[in-house]
Amino acid sequence: MTSSPPVARGGDATGAAPVTPHNVPREGAPANPTAAALRERFGDSIRRVDVIWGETTVYVARERVLEIVRWLHDDPEQQYDYLSDVTAVEFRDPERPLEVVWHLRSLPRRRFLRLKVELAKGAPLEVQSVWPVYRGADWLERECYDMFGIRFTGHPDLRRILMWEQYREGFPLRKDFPLRGRFSRAEQLRQALAANPEARYSMEELSIADAFEDLPDDMRQRLRAGERTGE
Repeated sequence: MTSSPPVARGGDATGAAPVTPHNVPREGAPANPTAAALRERFGDSIRRVDVIWGETTVYVARERVLEIVRWLHDDPEQQYDYLSDVTAVEFRDPERPLEVVWHLRSLPRRRFLRLKVELAKGAPLEVQSVWPVYRGADWLERECYDMFGIRFTGHPDLRRILMWEQYREGFPLRKDFPLRGRFSRAEQLRQALAANPEARYSMEELSIADAFEDLPDDMRQRLRAGERTGE
């Protein structure tokens, strides 16, 4: 079996052309230069740096994630102009924190960076939205909320995206979620048939205006007040 090619790392402040590393060891490879820049600028807010198979993961303080992401995006020496994913990881170990994960790429510098925030068990599952920096975070954060129950403060329209708005069984990718769901198959079918799929969208997304009346009360109030969903 052939392994996938290693992720490219970009050039540095000297202006050297980006190169693609080869024969990268599992551990001990040099870190993405951005990790050192983050430590210099944000100090103790950078919790730790891991490098596995040449990919750099930086653990950051939850309360500063938006500030850090904005700097990575705006700083001319970093230029992380592409957010490729927002996801989460929950481990089987009940004492291990749940991790929120951001995958960032600097296309001009050919760099990949993984940011993580740890959310301790028992603490609120809440972290800042990066939507003000990356508009593409909209649906990515909604999916993470839908599957894990993580709330992204500052998101303009945080609601379910894969499950229907009135879904009551919980968050399917959490470790405590039963494989067959919390309700019987008959109850699941009844709820699915009773749900109006058109009620998941805003007035602008609907072709049948009557479905507006099936939206939750709080959503109808927001839309009547002129709130626009998405971009």
